[in-house]
Amino acid sequence: MFNQATPVVRNLIIINVIFYVVTHFISSDLQSVFAGYYISAPQFQPWQVVTHMFMHASLGHIFFNMFALFMFGSQLERVWGPKRFLNYYLICGLGAFALHELVVGFGLYSQYGTWFPVVEELFPTLGYSAAQGQALRMFVPVVGASGAVFGLLLGFGMLFPNTRLQLLFPPIPIKARYFVMGYGAIELMFALQNNPGDNVAHFAHLGGMLFGYFLLKKWQRERDVFY
Repeated sequence: MFNQATPVVRNLIIINVIFYVVTHFISSDLQSVFAGYYISAPQFQPWQVVTHMFMHASLGHIFFNMFALFMFGSQLERVWGPKRFLNYYLICGLGAFALHELVVGFGLYSQYGTWFPVVEELFPTLGYSAAQGQALRMFVPVVGASGAVFGLLLGFGMLFPNTRLQLLFPPIPIKARYFVMGYGAIELMFALQNNPGDNVAHFAHLGGMLFGYFLLKKWQRERDVFY
């Protein structure tokens, strides 16, 4: 099945797997180096804006993301070609990160009165170890290709709206356009619920779809994306 993947999709899968193996089995310390932290977090580095897309929290996390990348990404790459597909994938991933961090920043502002809190200034009486622990609770990193993958899902639904997808739960076929609309509505519902026990970055998923939509509309106006 892997041989059926298009070139960029195949390389993206390989890169994601390499990142997963290295950060989970060779050097777990690299997880905090490549995960995506908020800009005022002590662990933030500029490259994380990109590298977080290749990080995954668990085997199930990377499996489902890579499976979706293979299923939907290969079809889109065949239509757009490698360069345009890669641009779309990366822009969706960057857009997902941007919206997620915007929401995180707004939450910090609501709680601490600033978009860029510094732990040492907020809690001057804490010792070094306690301050580091507080920083870990305040700045939870985001990882995964899900934002980019949700952009691919949106793109597939717009290019192939009448293609029927076979769902597992429930086991019924559904047109791609309705699948995308339903999935987007579910993500929005979970995002607005803001459940403290929910560790899924729903706004990142929505960000990937949102940026993908605007990019597709731009290409559509240029009359060279749909066929």
